Amino acid sequence: MAMSTGSSTEGATPNINVTPLIDVLLVLLIIFMVISPLKPSRFEAKVPAEPKPEDQQQNPKPNPLTLVVAVNKADKKITLNNESVGDVSDPSGLTTALSQIFKDRENNGVVREGTNEVEKTVFIKSPRSVRYGDVVSVIDAVKQAGAQPIGLQIDDLTQ
Repeated sequence: MAMSTGSSTEGATPNINVTPLIDVLLVLLIIFMVISPLKPSRFEAKVPAEPKPEDQQQNPKPNPLTLVVAVNKADKKITLNNESVGDVSDPSGLTTALSQIFKDRENNGVVREGTNEVEKTVFIKSPRSVRYGDVVSVIDAVKQAGAQPIGLQIDDLTQ
């Protein structure tokens, strides 16, 4: 018994069934999507809590361990707690000074409240009129010194 196709001179034409091929490709696509590592992208911002009524009655005392790096808009000088440590074009003096402070704190056992971590919090204070690139170079210098966390402060909020 032969297969009849209507014409005796032509043979049967082969047809490729692509449905299983598409199913395999979709399964492979799903596997690669699940296995591929996701790039962690997270920006953590800490927002201060509302002050309690009993805290508002007391006058807060400044923390003696606070480090404030200020950028002067007139001459682009950098100060660390009101002591000049260089300028924006060469912030290596700032990195050296902060590294020395952090090393001294580690040797003396100065830690954050409630933790065993060395106190390395730094605030960067800059007016809005200073170029963004200058502030970024100061942030990079502070990060190179090992500061964690870094807070940004704008000194002319009313303008």
